[in-house]
Amino acid sequence: MEVIEAVELTKVFNGLKAVDSVSFSVRKGEIFGFLGPNGAGKTTTINMLTTIMKPTRGFARVAGFDVVKEADEVRKRIGVLFQDVTLDRELTGWENMWFHGLIHGISWRELRNRISELLKFIELENWKSVQVKKYSGGMLRRLQLAAALVHEPEILFLDEPTLGLDPQTRARVWDYILGLRKERGVTIFLTTHYMDEAEKLCDRVAIIDKGKIIACGSPRDLKQQVGNDVVYLRVSSKADLLINLLIKEGLASQPKLIGSDTVSFTVRNAHETLPQAVSLAEKAGIRVVEAFYSEPTLEDVFLNLTGRGLRDEEASDFEFFRARMRGRFR
Repeated sequence: MEVIEAVELTKVFNGLKAVDSVSFSVRKGEIFGFLGPNGAGKTTTINMLTTIMKPTRGFARVAGFDVVKEADEVRKRIGVLFQDVTLDRELTGWENMWFHGLIHGISWRELRNRISELLKFIELENWKSVQVKKYSGGMLRRLQLAAALVHEPEILFLDEPTLGLDPQTRARVWDYILGLRKERGVTIFLTTHYMDEAEKLCDRVAIIDKGKIIACGSPRDLKQQVGNDVVYLRVSSKADLLINLLIKEGLASQPKLIGSDTVSFTVRNAHETLPQAVSLAEKAGIRVVEAFYSEPTLEDVFLNLTGRGLRDEEASDFEFFRARMRGRFR
């Protein structure tokens, strides 16, 4: 059963298409991810699905209701975790939860029970009487998640749920998200630009770039599009020459240039091909600064589809690839 359906959904700002004719559906009980770089259209899509923005064209249904014509019915059935903090920092954790519940018309007795249950679920029972301004970033995120659940929504929208969190807190939030689906049967739609988050959490992923969906499927199916091991060579100069040499010598059929100094290509036996590629570069007077290979990831899927890395603008492609390398050669 499909609980979210978008057909040719489009949003235009001053002539610029932030979201360009996207179509997809989400099944009941599924964790569905929107993966893409900053500015790809992820948040704009979530804003349309949660009735905050009206589409320029196309339509969407959430929980069986039109997001424009039946916006009130949609809002009753969804919870939203926004990127920005939406809590009152002067109130305690309990008080923030209380006001969220009152907004949704929950009776006082029922609300007390739900707040206690949710604070236990997110492990903030001992902080319930503390002002939110004294919470850490991870605690704020967890309290926001609980507030989004206080009215027991059918569908939960999470916009970059672990943005800015440290690795340990991110892992804890992941556990809460997986627990929501397992214990409560909540359908979850999340946006992220973290490939490991999408691989860890999502049953299916839609990869979005420049407002368009360029691929959609399970993480496993998407990675199978790349197939083989992925080799990366970072050189001090002459990257274009190295690409030509790799093709000429038959070591790579379709090498790609990442940024200005890194060459990437896929092969079946990277542990054999990598030393050969380094030797080829050195013979041509090309200094290899660093080289490694890895099994395919969603990062490689994005690279294969767009010719560039999935990343924050502040960080280099190579540093992201390097961080999750599995094999290495210097």
